[in-house]
Amino acid sequence: MAGADEFDVIARLLRPLAKDAPESLNLMDDAALIPSRPGFDLVITKDAMVEGVHFLTGDPLDLVARKLLRVNLSDLAAKGAAPYGYFLACAWPASRGWEAREAFAAGLAKDQQTFGLKLFGGDTVSTSGPMVFSATLLGWVESGRMVQRSGAKAGHLVQASGPIGDGWLGLEAARGGLAILSEPDRSRLAARYRLPEPRLDLDLSGASAAADISDGLIADAGRIAEASGLTLELELSQIPLSVEATTWLALQPDPAAALVALATGGDDYQVVATAAQVLPGFTVIGRVTEGQGVRAQLDGRPLTIARAGYRHGNEA
Repeated sequence: MAGADEFDVIARLLRPLAKDAPESLNLMDDAALIPSRPGFDLVITKDAMVEGVHFLTGDPLDLVARKLLRVNLSDLAAKGAAPYGYFLACAWPASRGWEAREAFAAGLAKDQQTFGLKLFGGDTVSTSGPMVFSATLLGWVESGRMVQRSGAKAGHLVQASGPIGDGWLGLEAARGGLAILSEPDRSRLAARYRLPEPRLDLDLSGASAAADISDGLIADAGRIAEASGLTLELELSQIPLSVEATTWLALQPDPAAALVALATGGDDYQVVATAAQVLPGFTVIGRVTEGQGVRAQLDGRPLTIARAGYRHGNEA
C-alpha cells in the first residue's frame, strides 16, 4: 500500500489505537472531548522529534514511536502527573510507505499498553523533508500539586533521579563511536538513547521544584534556577553514573572535561529536583543558594561551562 493516504492511515492504523478512548470520538471528528476530573488538574506537554536531529535515519520506527511518547512522558513525570492520553501529528515523506507507518503504529500500540495511554486524535500529513513526529501528552495531578520549576528554595538540596550522561554516550554509540568500550557496553548505551525510561515511578510529593533532564543536567538545572530566581550549585563528582559511563570516564585523559560532557549531553530523561530532604530514589548533587544561575564544580573547584546543554537551532 505504497500509495496509502492519510485516511487509510487513520482508518487502518490509528483508529484501532483509539478504540478504548471514548474521548477520541472514534477519530471520526476533528476534535476530542475531554471530561473534567474533580479534584485534579490536567497537565499538558508537547514535544516533537525530527529525523536526523532527535533520532537517526535508519532507527527502527517502532522505537522512534515509543521514544516520542516517552520523551513526553518524561515531562509528565517531572510534574508528578499520571499519564492519561495523547494527540499525535506525523509528517511522512513519500519515500516512507505503508510498512513504515505500520511499524510506527505498532510502537505506539506497545507503549500505550505499557503506560496506560489513550490516543485522542491528531493529524497526519505529507512532507518533502525528513520525517517529523509530534505528540501532545495529557496527564492528571491532584489539584494544586503539580511540581513546577519555580519552587526551589535557598538551602534545599539539588538531586538527580538516576544516571547522567547515558543519553549522550548512547547517541555516540548509536553513531558507531565509543570504540574504547566493549560491544555489550556500546549496545546497552545505544539502547538507552533509542528507548529511554520515563521516571513515572518517582515520588515527587516532597519536591519543591523539578525538571526532566532532556537537554542536559546543567541546562535543565539552569531552568529551575531561572524560574526560581536562585542559584543551583552542582558538584559533578557526586552525579550518579551508570557502570558503562563509569568505565568510559576512567578511560578519559581529562576527567573534568569528561564529566562536563556527561552533564551537558542531554537525552537522559531523568529528573533533577530540589527538596528540603533527600527524595526517595534520588542522589544529592548540590545545593540551592542565593544568586542566579548554575555553578558547577568538581571536588569544590569551580568549572567553566562553555555550553550548558543542547539548544535547538544550534544543531549544526
